[in-house]
Amino acid sequence: MSSALFESRIDSLPRIHRGKVRDIYAVGDSHMLIVTSDRLSAFDVILPQPIPGKGAVLQALTEFWMRRFAGLLPNQMAPEMRLEDWLRPDELAQCEGRAVIVKKLKALPIECVARGYLIGSGWKDYQASGKVCGIALPAGLRLADKLPEPIFTPADKAPVGSHDENITFAEVERRIGADLAKQLRDTTLRIYGEASEYARSRGIIIADTKFEFGLDDAGRLHLIDEVLTPDSSRFWPADTYRAGVSPPSFDKQIVRDYLETLAWNKKAPGPQLPDEIIARTGATYREAQRLLTA
Repeated sequence: MSSALFESRIDSLPRIHRGKVRDIYAVGDSHMLIVTSDRLSAFDVILPQPIPGKGAVLQALTEFWMRRFAGLLPNQMAPEMRLEDWLRPDELAQCEGRAVIVKKLKALPIECVARGYLIGSGWKDYQASGKVCGIALPAGLRLADKLPEPIFTPADKAPVGSHDENITFAEVERRIGADLAKQLRDTTLRIYGEASEYARSRGIIIADTKFEFGLDDAGRLHLIDEVLTPDSSRFWPADTYRAGVSPPSFDKQIVRDYLETLAWNKKAPGPQLPDEIIARTGATYREAQRLLTA
């Protein structure tokens, strides 16, 4: 786990996007290569140091969950497309365990967030208004309390370097239509519910998570991007969970907590991370993968 990929260099294919974590290249007219790097972002800033092996964990977990929910809805995977048919040997070496060729779909500009526990920005929202993203909740809930039922709190997908902004369900309906908005909400909550039940049996609480969806030419909804990873979700160890305190997380919370101790304005460039923080974060990602997929 000593080597890390901060940025991919694929000269055989045209690059069409570089995100916070993923580098995306065109593969013909109807497919894309997604390379999941070891970059890590915190507070919407890409930090200067990668977390070795992180990208492989994210890729493995995404493929695990997409296979698990393939009977519920189609996804971006294109198993007939082989990396070795499109990449040079040196490019294949960069991509080992962290890249996949997927179908080119029309991504919907909505972050589909499911929350099952009161934490993060939801806790701050609740303290201020008694609501989370406009959804009224019972009085007297504590930090990290389990919600009476999971809620759908969509967000406007922001470009790299900007913050996603919460939007109402009515705004989602206005942007994409009532039928598709309902499909997004219902699918998000169903996947979250089924994944949460499975993860709990493996010792992990999924406090919240976000999904992305896309449409094919026929208008069919597909699951895309990353799915139920430590980057897109808040994973808590079930055996130590208790309400009233912020639980430890199987994600980049170690980095967030460290950064909160610094006099940093949460704007680029991000600060350097100590080796110990990098090592602990990588170990946490790998432990989440082990528990969920072993």
